[in-house]
Amino acid sequence: MRVIEVGSPVPGTARTRIIMLPAAFSEPEAFIAAGFAAAISSRRLPLELAFAAPELAHVTDRGVLATIDAQLVRPARARGTAVWLGGISLGGFIALACAARAPDAFAGLCLLAPYLGSHLITQEVARQGLAGWDPGPVAADEEREVWRFLKERSPRSLPVHLGLGRDDRFAPRHRVLADALSADEVDTVAGGHDWPTWHRLWENFLDAHFLPGA
Repeated sequence: MRVIEVGSPVPGTARTRIIMLPAAFSEPEAFIAAGFAAAISSRRLPLELAFAAPELAHVTDRGVLATIDAQLVRPARARGTAVWLGGISLGGFIALACAARAPDAFAGLCLLAPYLGSHLITQEVARQGLAGWDPGPVAADEEREVWRFLKERSPRSLPVHLGLGRDDRFAPRHRVLADALSADEVDTVAGGHDWPTWHRLWENFLDAHFLPGA
């Protein structure tokens, strides 16, 4: 798994690592080009970043989740660093799958326009409402496992920041999750399923959670 790591702009101060996973067919360099690291530097935030891109061939099996844990999560936690895990589109789904297996490993989740599964599963959840939805058997069903995790998650133990573009082509699926979260967990801006929109959502996420007084 290729990873680009970016140290804190204030050396020696980082107590939090943010791991971000990109959309399908995107590389870690896309985060740099879109200004994600620059947003940290301009705010002088004591954060370290890891932009990682699991190979798509691995996304269909659960080995990619173990790789993220072994390569990026456990080393940070071993030195006392809190870990926020996040992702964009398919990267957001992988982040959710990781959290579903080890929710206690993370300080929070940053989900920007996340892929949330097929129409079948999102329509099923939408019809029943997440609170009343019965996940049924989840063995070997990643999508049901992710939604069951979201249903059972405690906001106090694991904060979620959901960032959405109002004109995103997947907006109907996103609304299913947004409707199940509290208003302060959801940030919606003008824009579609693209990097300029994700950058605005990223800046809002940083301001909401990491600026002094946030």
